[in-house]
Amino acid sequence: MTTEHRETGWEDREVGVGPWEGPWPEGEQWDPELLAEGDRRNVADHYRYWTVDAIVADLDTRRHPLHIAIENWQHDFNIGTVVRTANAFNVAGVHIIGRRRWNRRGAMVTDKYMHVHHHPTVEAFLAWADAESLPVLGVDLFEDSVPIETFDFPQACVMVFGQEGPGLSEAIHADAQATLSIAQYGSTRSINAGSAAGIAMHAWVRQHGGSVR
Repeated sequence: MTTEHRETGWEDREVGVGPWEGPWPEGEQWDPELLAEGDRRNVADHYRYWTVDAIVADLDTRRHPLHIAIENWQHDFNIGTVVRTANAFNVAGVHIIGRRRWNRRGAMVTDKYMHVHHHPTVEAFLAWADAESLPVLGVDLFEDSVPIETFDFPQACVMVFGQEGPGLSEAIHADAQATLSIAQYGSTRSINAGSAAGIAMHAWVRQHGGSVR
């Protein structure tokens, strides 16, 4: 432990809130166990002491019409980070393409508050997107990719991210309405898939996100 941490008391800082003080509030959104024992979850302050179901129901009233899809052919550890970021932007749904199982550690339990869907194949995913009339937008570096910084996003759409390393599959690339590139100025060819997803979602939010609650 560093001297700075000892001096600031960083190691003693508590996360969340303790048991509710005073008369308990009334309403179905409140969780009796959390009211009694405290709420140490990674949730916004206005959701403290709420049940998971109540939080999901409230989020559902203001989900963005943006969907996020991740290809999962090799158990990509970035998926958890992408899901956590998707939760922060309150997207309509997260779609796992390929393997059903994925490493949830990086999601920090935020997947509980999301609608997570599985598509076993690219074809199944594309059929779903077509049935929902959602434009598919890939995010990767291809010869025909267009800059995400100047792209005019449709309000309702689904952005797809590929595996760390191999990147977006050719099947998604071929069927996507557009493939978007993120401007880079250093020596690396590509950035981490989790970071790319955060940048891409924020680019959409800047155009269609509206005000924060």
